[in-house]
Amino acid sequence: MLKNGGQLLSLLYVFGALLAFAGAAPQNNGGNSVNQGGNGSNNQNGGNGNNNRGGNGNGNNSGGNNQNGGNNSNRGGNGNNNNQNGGNNNNRGNGNGNGNGNGNNQKGGRNQKGSARDRAVAKQPEGISTAKDGSTTLDTTVQINGLPIRYRVSAPAELFTQQSGVQGAKAQPNQQGNVRMNVLLHGDGGQSFFEFPNQGVRDNLMGVAVLSPDQNLKWGGSGNNRPDGAAHAQAVSDLIKDVMPQMVSFDPNNMAFTGVSGGSLLLSGFFMPNQMGNFTNASVLLNCGAMAPPGEFTRESQAAMANTRIHFQSTSNELQSLQKTIPEAITAYQKVVQQAGVSQQQASNLQTVNNAPQGGHCEFDGQGFNSGIQLMADNYKNVMLDGGNGQVPGIGDVKQAAGTTQLSFGQGK
Repeated sequence: MLKNGGQLLSLLYVFGALLAFAGAAPQNNGGNSVNQGGNGSNNQNGGNGNNNRGGNGNGNNSGGNNQNGGNNSNRGGNGNNNNQNGGNNNNRGNGNGNGNGNGNNQKGGRNQKGSARDRAVAKQPEGISTAKDGSTTLDTTVQINGLPIRYRVSAPAELFTQQSGVQGAKAQPNQQGNVRMNVLLHGDGGQSFFEFPNQGVRDNLMGVAVLSPDQNLKWGGSGNNRPDGAAHAQAVSDLIKDVMPQMVSFDPNNMAFTGVSGGSLLLSGFFMPNQMGNFTNASVLLNCGAMAPPGEFTRESQAAMANTRIHFQSTSNELQSLQKTIPEAITAYQKVVQQAGVSQQQASNLQTVNNAPQGGHCEFDGQGFNSGIQLMADNYKNVMLDGGNGQVPGIGDVKQAAGTTQLSFGQGK
């Protein structure tokens, strides 16, 4: 029995202090509880990265695995409770803010699929490597007009500038060289960018490949009309004119271009009509794809057509959609070159076409997509350069006059 009111008050005071202490203790240490950060349920923002070190967010310079949890630099970071220790096995936690979790609309979390471009880029990181011929390949990304433009360029190390980061670089920025550049634009999905069939230096052409900034890796965007075509063509042009001279020494007055499927659509539909005035005396190989330009040629680009070598290469079993657009493109370009003052005889040498291979889309060797593209890349000199005899192994002479050759297609797909 309590003898007086003072003892009762003392006991109540102690009991209240114990309750307050219990309420302040951490609950379940974050871990797997419902409302904590980390790996909690109910769609919390943990990100579930490996070892819970962040979730590879892509935006706001999150830096992927360089962030150790979010939550405004709190090291424990699980959820928004101040410096809780939670997480499984004392992991660092994923945070909730602008770091590597799912906050601020980031891609975070290794279980997130991301876009086709994100997944493809993650499989083959950027960097400096050695091409098959022993030359140096620089693979990097630059922002152009708000678009992420990733590119690869192969050249002897001494032709790179110090700014490139290539060991052995000796060239100065904006120093013109004697080696030409062959710029490849891949097809839908980006396969030929990563295969890099024109890598190395051959026939005085350094290989370049450019990756579409489109999230689905389609040059010009989705659909037959390619709504982003003009913007993408401008970005490629600016890359060659403004960025490349800072990284490598080359001859900008004798450019070469290679299109593959969707890349050929961009070159024929948008790049040549809008940008070719910047690249006079060029050669353009349009593999398994072409489209008539939806708009007018600039005055400078139309004039450049008088000196632009174009070859349309297809197969007898081309995609049905391209069986329609390739002949339309040939007709359009025949008209443009005549408007540029070129005679019919000259046009027959400038613009040629072939679809003799019996394979399907881009299967110029009758076997496969990649091997077919590689065949044409290996024989660029024979088909496109002055003095070339037009011979491609397994096909024969592919240089038929575009203006007088009637293409005959099979069933296609």
